Amino acid sequence: MNIHTEPFQVKLEPNDSQQLANLCGPFDAHLRQIEKRLGITINNRGNAFHLIGESSIVRSAGELLQQLYQEVKRGTHLTADMIHLSLQDSGVDALLSDEADGNDFLITTRKKTIKPRGKNQIDYVQAVRAHDINFGVGPAGTGKTYLAVACAVEALDQELVRRILLVRPAVEAGEKLGFLPGDLSQKIDPYLRPLYDALYEMIGFERVEKLIEKNIIEVAPLAYMRGRTLNESFIILDESQNTTTEQMKMFLTRVGFGSTVVVTGDITQVDLPHRTTSGLRHVLDVLPHVEGISFTHFSSRDVVRHPLVQRIVEAYEKYEADGGKS
Repeated sequence: MNIHTEPFQVKLEPNDSQQLANLCGPFDAHLRQIEKRLGITINNRGNAFHLIGESSIVRSAGELLQQLYQEVKRGTHLTADMIHLSLQDSGVDALLSDEADGNDFLITTRKKTIKPRGKNQIDYVQAVRAHDINFGVGPAGTGKTYLAVACAVEALDQELVRRILLVRPAVEAGEKLGFLPGDLSQKIDPYLRPLYDALYEMIGFERVEKLIEKNIIEVAPLAYMRGRTLNESFIILDESQNTTTEQMKMFLTRVGFGSTVVVTGDITQVDLPHRTTSGLRHVLDVLPHVEGISFTHFSSRDVVRHPLVQRIVEAYEKYEADGGKS
């Protein structure tokens, strides 16, 4: 990677104080946000911006400032979360690792096109398309499940698979299934809601319901997978940190010919009983060198929800890295 550091000048027109204040944010908070994310320095006087850092990064950051100023001129009021998402969309993060832009890995579904944001999301999509079994491991809000569902819908639309299976372990975070109202499917439904929501967004409510009726899309608790062999299917196991080691082994051995498996989870949010080993933690030790299996590890930098979520994840990571000392 080119590590040459040089200054880069950007002049934004018109020189409008109110628009520039919107761009920079209160007490230049937006500029500080960009600086921290990209490891550069931004100084400005009026509409003249002086960027210092690695040459390709500051040039891309200058383009980002110009794009944001175009939004300001259209009347958009910039917020911290808009800056966060713009940084993800810009592909500047990818430059930090000399990676391709997310446009090269667009996921196309009937209702929308999804663009991976940042290096790890790009790697994840690329891995899912190239491997039979894939693991996406990392904190909430990094797009692990959403991108997996998008890849599944794309594969179904392109007739690469005949069905989609969305699976979750029915482990309660402080609640007992037996005390919830309804039959088993109604008890399980809340745990599968994020998967339903992603499907509705990508292919529409009515089509999802029709595909479920035809058993082309199946949403089921993990226990229903025992004894099955799944061919020509796209299978997603979500919240896999809440599987036991036995359940994980059982699930992974269900894969049949022509199938793709994606396993997602966050090993920092295990809801299993005390002293029960998480199947996801265990598999990270058992399978990392098995040919045909991919592992993509996400971090707080990949969070694409509200920027406060990213800060929360980073705070927990720091706390755990310090051995539980505040």
